[in-house]
Amino acid sequence: MIDTSKPPTTDIQLVDDEWLGRASEQEILDPDLPILDPHHHLWDKQQRYLLDELLADTGSGHNIRATMYVEANSMYRAGGPVELRPLGETEFANGIAAMTASGAYGPIRACAGIVGFADLLLGNDARPVLEALVAAGNGRLRGIRNASARHDADPSIRSMPFVPPKDLLANPKFREGFAHLAPLGLTFDAWLYQVQIGDLIALADAFPDTAIILDHCGGILGFGMHEGKREEEFPLWRRDISEFAKRPNTFVKIGGLAMHNAGFRFRERALPPLSPELAQLWKPYIETCIEAFGVHRAMFESNFPVDKRSVRYDSTWNAFKRITVGASANEKAALYFDTAVRCYGLDVRWE
Repeated sequence: MIDTSKPPTTDIQLVDDEWLGRASEQEILDPDLPILDPHHHLWDKQQRYLLDELLADTGSGHNIRATMYVEANSMYRAGGPVELRPLGETEFANGIAAMTASGAYGPIRACAGIVGFADLLLGNDARPVLEALVAAGNGRLRGIRNASARHDADPSIRSMPFVPPKDLLANPKFREGFAHLAPLGLTFDAWLYQVQIGDLIALADAFPDTAIILDHCGGILGFGMHEGKREEEFPLWRRDISEFAKRPNTFVKIGGLAMHNAGFRFRERALPPLSPELAQLWKPYIETCIEAFGVHRAMFESNFPVDKRSVRYDSTWNAFKRITVGASANEKAALYFDTAVRCYGLDVRWE
């Protein structure tokens, strides 16, 4: 089984609001553009990031109309069968969704879609867990994520408090459980490192009827044994991204580039980076993803509050907008809203 119960390691950076406040964007670009943020988390462990904190970020100037919640080992049930404890997270996210659906918190519809967790290593026994999650989501559960980000060549490269099982995506029991996603109308979010994209290609080939979403541009690496090798390794990442994108059942979330694993070291500076610099640094990765997948299989994400350890929410979306300044209105509609709606089958609209 996948053990996600371990407490966070002490080397995980926390959000520093004072540091983030030392610099600010001069203006919000294209402030009326409707945005659906398809990837964020909520938690209250080591640091609080719940609805109030999310609304403060989504209300910082951009037109965030809806969001999607993605599993983060948050709010699990304290008791009961281990395999059913993750239902607590989906129940929690569904409660947040119900709160904002009331209209009492403004026009935003937070957690309009939910990507939950079920241990697919349960094999066929994952089916009743998945069915229970669907029921707990009250129509909002759209997919499952089993993180597989693991780096055997350099164990110091870690982005989570737990280490996923080796070769998770190829494990026969995992694939036995994975086979139940499509029949239940569920997608699969994949969080892995760039050196593992080949494993995901094999999974996409084995399950062509399951929509597979690659999180965070495919897990860019820029520290540990990869530090100082960005120019050398970029062509390898681009090759694998382009190959993965050839599968019609694949999508990509564009974001997560402020995480520690990407190696930009923003937190070591006196001031947080602002959108002009972010756009310059991120442009090669973002343009490669859009070129490979097209606007109808690519979507921008915030990955907050994980990325908030290094960047501001308003700066993140301003950077994306700087990179897509030359895109047509239809292309922007897809990248910022429509692709997420179609990929996850969400019942949200621009209005």
